[in-house]
Amino acid sequence: MSDLLYRSTRGGDGPITASKAILQGLAKDGGLFVPEKLPTLPVSLKSLAGADYREVAYIVMKEFLTDFTEEELKNCIEKAYDDKFDVKELVPIKKVGGAYHLELFHGATIAFKDMALSILPYFMVTALKKNNIGKEIVILTATSGDTGKAALAGFADVPGTKIIVFYPKDGVSKIQELQMVTQKGDNTAVVGIRGNFDDAQTGVKELFSDRALTALMDAAGLQFSSANSINIGRLVPQVVYYTYAYTTLLARGEIKEGEKINVCVPTGNFGNILAAYYARAMGVPIAKLICASNENKVLFDFFETGVYDKNREFKVTSSPSMDILVSSNLERLIYSCVGEDAAKCKELMDSLKSCGRYEISKDAYAKLSDFFGGYADEAATAARIKEIYEKEGYVMDTHTAVASKVYADYVNRTGDDTKTVLASTASPYKFLTAVLESIGELKCDPSDEFAKVEELHKVTGVEIPGAVKELMGAPVRHTRVCDPDKMKEEVLDILGI
Repeated sequence: MSDLLYRSTRGGDGPITASKAILQGLAKDGGLFVPEKLPTLPVSLKSLAGADYREVAYIVMKEFLTDFTEEELKNCIEKAYDDKFDVKELVPIKKVGGAYHLELFHGATIAFKDMALSILPYFMVTALKKNNIGKEIVILTATSGDTGKAALAGFADVPGTKIIVFYPKDGVSKIQELQMVTQKGDNTAVVGIRGNFDDAQTGVKELFSDRALTALMDAAGLQFSSANSINIGRLVPQVVYYTYAYTTLLARGEIKEGEKINVCVPTGNFGNILAAYYARAMGVPIAKLICASNENKVLFDFFETGVYDKNREFKVTSSPSMDILVSSNLERLIYSCVGEDAAKCKELMDSLKSCGRYEISKDAYAKLSDFFGGYADEAATAARIKEIYEKEGYVMDTHTAVASKVYADYVNRTGDDTKTVLASTASPYKFLTAVLESIGELKCDPSDEFAKVEELHKVTGVEIPGAVKELMGAPVRHTRVCDPDKMKEEVLDILGI
């Protein structure tokens, strides 16, 4: 069987192997790498019913990463999904509020990105060896809160790599910031920017396409790559979530073989819900893809109208990982909807860059019929946290609550009673103030983060994750702050070039 190759959504890069696409991260023309064709599962879902997460991961990922040997891929999986997780099954599934919550937050940084980012360093180290590349890889990434810490934890002291993370200084939760600025590792750097996530993400994309900087890096034996979900090595592991959820519900007898499910995902950069779209293409019977947004509802408006327009007020909310107006991974879906016409996709993305908006054709829009967009404002999010806690004793973080509210609204609006998997993307301990305020239990000093940890534990009985316990007393190691237009200078200083 020949290797599955990857091309840019904008037509100017590829075809290249999966390992090369992982190392490169972003295509040279600014596009995102996509497989030349979406693979299908080589075995029946019934045969995977009750399988361990690692087994499902191998079956799914080997179809995308065809230039990795069985030994290489299984080694990556075993090292990534080890005892760093708080629970034996890695991803528990609990029925809450009428949906099956896929708890993706039991890893080292208590957020869903652990599941994909814990394996990316092993992909990269393997890819470096496969391609006989003597350069050091510099992971350059922007984060709206969770990717940063997950990437830092994954790449800390990994030989042959360095990592630089930019985050909005006043746009993440205190716990998220502490997780990043206390990160150990001689190869790690963290920089707060005076701006929002879109400023950070735009700056990172510009650094990737800066030819003068690339030449300087090359001369110094360095090469950029990305840990954001724009990297195909981040996206592919996320496809496993929905395959595993289906096979687990099948094993439990919650669904029958072939029965369709819906998926509801709190959405910011669009990678997680795109992975569900890819899982469906692989053969997982998914009917509706419910895209949940917070008050930065650019995706809701897009699914309603076919117009993507980032020209609006940026709102800082209690669900910061969704505070995004440029959802990068949507480009991969657009590429699919325009019939894999790279020139058309590039035209739309150029319009987004120059005018801040684009509109897809009626034919392309018709291909989005299986998506449903919804959003929850701050009041509705808080009310949903309180409602579910009081009814079921289950404590949700703010992002999961957005999805839960949108799911409830979808059912009320459509009457669709299809069984639904809801991506539960972070621990409530990551957003303490918002969660405690929502359930009416913020009694301690709001500025004392660890007093709030104890308060949430005392009130709800939810166990304090090991990742939070480790933060108590951890020294701050990263203090860099800059304006968005100084990001290049920071990178040059950090790398010493």
